[in-house]
Amino acid sequence: MSGIYIHIPFCKQACSYCDFHFSTKMTSKDQMIEALCMELKMRKDSFAQDQIASIYFGGGTPSVLSPIEIERLIEAVYSHYSITDNPEITLEANPDDLSEDYIQALSKTKVNRISVGIQSFHQEDLSFMNRAHNASQSKEALHWVKQYFDNYSIDLIYGVPMSGRTSEEQDLLWIENVTMALAFSPNHISAYALTVEPKTVLDHQIKSGKLPPLDESRAHAQFNELRRMLKDAAYEHYEFSNFSKQGFYAVNNSGYWEGKRYMGVGPSSHSYDGESRSWNAASNPLYIKAIFEGIRPFEVEYLSVSERYNEYIMTGLRTTKGVELAKINALFGPEYESYVIKEAQKKIAEGLLELVNETVLKITAPGLFFTDGIVAQLFYID
Repeated sequence: MSGIYIHIPFCKQACSYCDFHFSTKMTSKDQMIEALCMELKMRKDSFAQDQIASIYFGGGTPSVLSPIEIERLIEAVYSHYSITDNPEITLEANPDDLSEDYIQALSKTKVNRISVGIQSFHQEDLSFMNRAHNASQSKEALHWVKQYFDNYSIDLIYGVPMSGRTSEEQDLLWIENVTMALAFSPNHISAYALTVEPKTVLDHQIKSGKLPPLDESRAHAQFNELRRMLKDAAYEHYEFSNFSKQGFYAVNNSGYWEGKRYMGVGPSSHSYDGESRSWNAASNPLYIKAIFEGIRPFEVEYLSVSERYNEYIMTGLRTTKGVELAKINALFGPEYESYVIKEAQKKIAEGLLELVNETVLKITAPGLFFTDGIVAQLFYID
């Protein structure tokens, strides 16, 4: 089974840390929706043999679209693709868009899961990140989401610096954030460390000396506290940044980590067919113009065996399932199995990796926060 990701490239304003493709000018919104429908039709043959198990609206801010516009895009998917009986259809949403009327109307569409970009329940954090919503809107939005949707997720960001506060005060405020999220009892929580992406406002602020570098030790401490609190609340830490109640893994994201095929529609969106990756041009005007002319503006990269191995290591080690040695042997060859066993020995000795039953390689609890660095050391470089 496969998934379709639809990128909605509009936001009300730019968050200081974000490097995703979007525009704050929405004058082309109607043309963009038309172009997205056209691209879905244009590419139907490439996924003709697939059953679609998830439709995911990401961005940008998909909740700037009306429920009628969202339903139009969903119907375009249903018109051209084979869909499973009960697909997961997720909409990313910002709290300032989620009035009761909006959520009630959305609940009458085929959308059956909402991912709410809370990030923090503290106004100081939200102002620092230049979020479009305020703290009271976060709580109000979740109140209404809970009334109309059975399945919803909350996004949080940890490691946010707060001037004038001690480390202990910052940690207590983070605990308050997690406590508040748990009070709404979502089926799923995603939590991400604040990172400095090139050419963002946050990057400029740090390079110019307006802000100090981010404190990785604080992020590490808050990550550990997050894991403890969610474990106590019976959430499963099934992927590095994701926690779920039983039976509520995110279908869309799980497909990425399991190496399943997916199609990305819209400007800057990525697709994967098992052998190659492709990505659409990150320009709204260029994308719309090309699609209207019957051309998909994209680039493609065909993956070598070593690149596919690296992909499996990168995605597999982020999950609790880990990576299977037998699967590495079958997919990439015995030399790759030997290579990963050899390269993993140092991290196993350090207690950051473990080889379970001599068959499955996993990140240990002490190694989780350092997953990206550990993964990089297991890559095969041609």
